[in-house]
Amino acid sequence: MTEEKHNPKVDAYFSETKWLEECAELRKIVLACDLTEELKWGVPCYTLDDKNVVLIHGFKEYCALLFFNGALMKDPNGILIQQTENMQAGRQIRFTGVKDIVKMKAVLKAYVREAIQVEKAGLKVEYKKTEEFPIPAELRSKFDEIPELKTAFEALTPGRQRGYILHFSDAKQSKTREARIEKHMQHIFEGKGLND
Repeated sequence: MTEEKHNPKVDAYFSETKWLEECAELRKIVLACDLTEELKWGVPCYTLDDKNVVLIHGFKEYCALLFFNGALMKDPNGILIQQTENMQAGRQIRFTGVKDIVKMKAVLKAYVREAIQVEKAGLKVEYKKTEEFPIPAELRSKFDEIPELKTAFEALTPGRQRGYILHFSDAKQSKTREARIEKHMQHIFEGKGLND
């Protein structure tokens, strides 16, 4: 085992999280597996040869280890969780207390090591194509009403199309889906993505 290499930027993240003890324990486990500690997307990210392997992330109700290619892992303990139905590759292990992490230390190390092996083997998740995601009825209706919107939407990159489809579909009520579409129509006409 090599010496843990703490990144000062990550130290700052951990000092501000409500999951301080849990994150400290997860950090020890992950760093014991010889990964490089970085701060990406505002959270601790652990990489191997500049490839993302796992994040430590604090949420309101829990903290988690998020494996970038968790869908390719075996999960013999049945503890990997698909965060949302549209999450294709990533999987989480969630915690609400430090005791759970301490008790699972050996299992967690095994999962991190498997994630490293997945990365070393170059395995890739086969992502669904954009056209495999159903377009919400409200967006189809808007396309019929404004054909130029459909043309502009189809001119977007597949990733931008997918981002909009998932964002619109994520709303539970039709009224909310319609409001989201209205809000983002100008962005679509301008060829911008959801977060541009």
